[in-house]
Amino acid sequence: METGDRYEPYRLIDAGGVPVEPAAVFFQELLAAGKVAATVRSYGMDLLRWWRLLHAVDVAWDRATRVEARDFSCWIQGAVKPRATAGARRSARVAGTPNPVTGKPTLGPGYAPSTVVHRETVLRRFYDLHRDAGSGPLLNPFPLDLARRSGRAHAHHNPMDAWAPEKAGRYRPSVPRRIPRSIPDEWFNTLFAALPSNRDRALIAFWVSSGVRASELIGIRQCDVDPGQQLISVVRKGSRARQQVLSAYDKLALARFP
Repeated sequence: METGDRYEPYRLIDAGGVPVEPAAVFFQELLAAGKVAATVRSYGMDLLRWWRLLHAVDVAWDRATRVEARDFSCWIQGAVKPRATAGARRSARVAGTPNPVTGKPTLGPGYAPSTVVHRETVLRRFYDLHRDAGSGPLLNPFPLDLARRSGRAHAHHNPMDAWAPEKAGRYRPSVPRRIPRSIPDEWFNTLFAALPSNRDRALIAFWVSSGVRASELIGIRQCDVDPGQQLISVVRKGSRARQQVLSAYDKLALARFP
């Protein structure tokens, strides 16, 4: 439930309409770590699904075992996600089929693998927090599984690469590595040619070359753009801090569309 309070932006309510105190403590830890309200909401949705399952099987959150965690993991990987009426009327393509323009895969009827993985991480951290504070069970229902580690940790590590995580949750499914999505050149050229003026083309090229998220570009003001220095000031998604990013577009691109 959204509260409108900056110090408690979201609150988890149980079936009786009472705020869930363990979830409130977890949310405060997230805010203290610098997480934004959107992150608190995302983590709260994972806790909400878990609380609903515990209510259905009549098990208290601090009495949950790995049996409930296992059953929850099996359920969420095969469950049909509730959809809005407008979304249900869309023309259905085969789940996972990429969009021909953006490359984004078509959503299926169930939860995406990334959502399932995110759920496991959130619940493991939730129980780790209360275990360390002495307010939760001593055994985390969502433990790490060292048996899923293949060989020696960091064997043959390339010093030029980042350190990869060597531990995985026991109930954490594997997610295929995704390649960055991009608009094909012919579609971008079509968009460029459809713009009415070189001014608009220069603005689009200036913004796209920065490589920042579309949600960050939406919040740009006139004073945030410095074409002379080829800099754009944006509010970053995670930290919400204002940061200057380099934006260097190719002026010769404008010559193709006089």
